[in-house]
Amino acid sequence: MAGVSTPELAAAVSNAGALGSVSVGASLPWQAEAMIKKTQQLTRYPFSVNVFCHEHPRRNPQQEKAWIAQFRDIFSYYGAEMPGELSEIYQSFHDNASMLEVLLSTAPAAVSFHFGIPSKTVIKSFSDRGILTFATATNIQEALLIESAGIDFIVAQGIEAGGHRGVFNVRENDHQLSTVTLVQAIKRVSSLPVIGAGGIMDGAGIASMLKLGTVGVQMGTAFILCPESSANEAYRQALKSENASRTLMTSVISGRPARCISNDFCKLARHLTSNNIPSYPLTYALGKSLAIAAAAKGDHGFGAHWAGQGASLAREMAASDMITTLVKEWREARSETS
Repeated sequence: MAGVSTPELAAAVSNAGALGSVSVGASLPWQAEAMIKKTQQLTRYPFSVNVFCHEHPRRNPQQEKAWIAQFRDIFSYYGAEMPGELSEIYQSFHDNASMLEVLLSTAPAAVSFHFGIPSKTVIKSFSDRGILTFATATNIQEALLIESAGIDFIVAQGIEAGGHRGVFNVRENDHQLSTVTLVQAIKRVSSLPVIGAGGIMDGAGIASMLKLGTVGVQMGTAFILCPESSANEAYRQALKSENASRTLMTSVISGRPARCISNDFCKLARHLTSNNIPSYPLTYALGKSLAIAAAAKGDHGFGAHWAGQGASLAREMAASDMITTLVKEWREARSETS
């Protein structure tokens, strides 16, 4: 939810009785501190903060120049200057002492990790501060690493989920398990509480996950149309369009596999040599530059409209009303199956 989550959205969800979350994965430490403090001003209830634990990018100048060169024609078409080099637009939480200090000093109720996990020393520092920890797992091996590290909750991210896959190592084969299969597989090997994530858009989906033995669910795409999110108008229109039913996984936009609504960027990607993509988030630097160049000419088909397979089920309502609706639907679904 980096880029669309806001203090207002997280606070509204928490105020309504769920656990709101604000992502600082795309933020510098001072920006993260401001977002967390703003959220604390807006709610007295617990909320979570999400950080990115991706590997530091491996620089390969020749590879990066070759990647940029593939976009020469499209940048020329929009009359925009091509980036001369790729930049590391997002800091990793790994070895990020400044971000760690922000989290320990502001002390949100929980911190969640995506793309990997920090050291046991860092995890213990959160525990000592009374901060709960969550981490995304896309397969059994990652779940076991999370458990052995001393993290409190496993977030089982199925292939249906929107946005970036939380895989620890993009060079390894992605098992691409569904949320239902992944939850059951993790529960067989781990004693940690499991949270289901991916493709859950309504109360019936929540009921199904809880019946499998999860302690809760994590939802992202369902909240993008809330007025409290910072999704731009093009993103919102994409979610409301017929195209929302067509999502696909691509690494071309950012350098990591991520599920988005099929758009012009995805079509362009079919014609690119994509077997030698630079590391995340270097690739994303160019992807964002292209989106900005196209938008300046009124073309919004190159935005990263991250969304899960349930995107066509997204509803537009205030976050507090969304929580009320989800709880009502969940209770109805539970009573029907009891």
